[in-house]
Amino acid sequence: MDIGPKYATFAGHLVMVGFGSIGQSILPMLFRHLGIDPSQVKIICLRTDDPSTALEYGVETMFKALTPDNYEAVLGQVLREGDFLLNLSVNVSSIALIRFCWRHGALYLDTSIEPWPQRWADGQTSLSHRSNYALREEVLAFRLDKRTGPTAVVTHGANPGLASALVKQALLNMALQNRLHDRHPSCYEDWAALARRLGVKAIHIAERDTQFAGRRKKRDEFVNTWSVDAFVEEGLQPSELGWGSHEQHWPDDAKRHGFGCDAAVYLTRPGFSAQVRSWTPLGGPYNGYLITHGESISITDHLTLREEGEVVYRPTVNYAYRPCEDALLSIHELADRDWRIQSQKRVIRDEATEGVDELGVLLMGNKCGVYWLGSRLSIAEARRLIPHNTATSLQVVAGVLGGMVWVLNNPRAGVVEPDDVDYRMILNIARPYLGELIGVYDDWTPLRDRSTLYPGHKDEHDPWQFINFRVP
Repeated sequence: MDIGPKYATFAGHLVMVGFGSIGQSILPMLFRHLGIDPSQVKIICLRTDDPSTALEYGVETMFKALTPDNYEAVLGQVLREGDFLLNLSVNVSSIALIRFCWRHGALYLDTSIEPWPQRWADGQTSLSHRSNYALREEVLAFRLDKRTGPTAVVTHGANPGLASALVKQALLNMALQNRLHDRHPSCYEDWAALARRLGVKAIHIAERDTQFAGRRKKRDEFVNTWSVDAFVEEGLQPSELGWGSHEQHWPDDAKRHGFGCDAAVYLTRPGFSAQVRSWTPLGGPYNGYLITHGESISITDHLTLREEGEVVYRPTVNYAYRPCEDALLSIHELADRDWRIQSQKRVIRDEATEGVDELGVLLMGNKCGVYWLGSRLSIAEARRLIPHNTATSLQVVAGVLGGMVWVLNNPRAGVVEPDDVDYRMILNIARPYLGELIGVYDDWTPLRDRSTLYPGHKDEHDPWQFINFRVP
């Protein structure tokens, strides 16, 4: 096994739930950096998952689908006090696993808040109920009296996860550029006040993936550079975004939830049918899918300022994702099928020939221009750094690794989000796996080079209001 710095030691057992593209990608990284051996690791996965990577590293695999009826019995056989549950699954309830870990004194981390699939079929099928906002509010309600105890970190991959750390680092970089030499922010209100002083009105998690393989997408096949099931699930959820206090334009199909923190809104259409205009340094301007993601809600919530109970500052935050070309074709075919998933699924990994995943945060509204800070990672560099990865998966597992190390160093922190953890530790651990980590200003706005063929949908004097494009 490759030699690398040991960021933490762990004497317990690590139970991994789910062994899709992300589980297979992180396994060699765990042995490199956590000082554990294969006898300490147990994988619970579906029979459709490929166990070859687990066999390569000598890790025991249990083929068992977790359900509301069996998860306690299954986990009770393998998880004890002080152990670590790494949840990389789809369609397994995060809140159920968090509750189980809390009762049994086990540590926990996931990359997204997942429900049981029955959630969509139990009669509570309102769009608000299907949102990431609602899933997050359930976790926040659970943690109200659990600020100490076994640590459970939710939504900590690349985005959500690394995105929250990148936003904080970007704010500090911009403060230096703008000659704001204040003390280091020490609480949520300090970060929000800094964002307000910098004039930040909108934040995009701006990602553009250009990886491709020699074997192109076939008819009735969904192709992606990471989990097809997870991508389709989030793409078919209602489109969501954090809603800024500066916004004047209200999208025709936007709705408020009417409960919780009120930091976000949702659209009455899936993320796969909504797009926003965004920008990355390498790719330039692009139309990205406005797909729901936990960071769009949590970053907005944590960067909210109130005076006498009233919101006086809050940025608009959303994910703007342009996936690889084969995934784009797959989404178009999925729409043609009225959102019924194709019969064949394929994750591009070893067959990828070239391309880059450019993933970062784009902060807009400052007098110096837009500021993008993020990772530019090629498939060639990803393969050089660690086996069994694409550029996309390596960015995700770099965030997972950082989150796991933080958990092991803070085992009694209760239930926390990426915005609650030490962003410096996360970036320090993830940095070697992010390729080029660059920060750059530009004079781009969503209105630059805009076509005059059709009238706009917003106030031309404020380019930072939310712009949404309907997809025919």
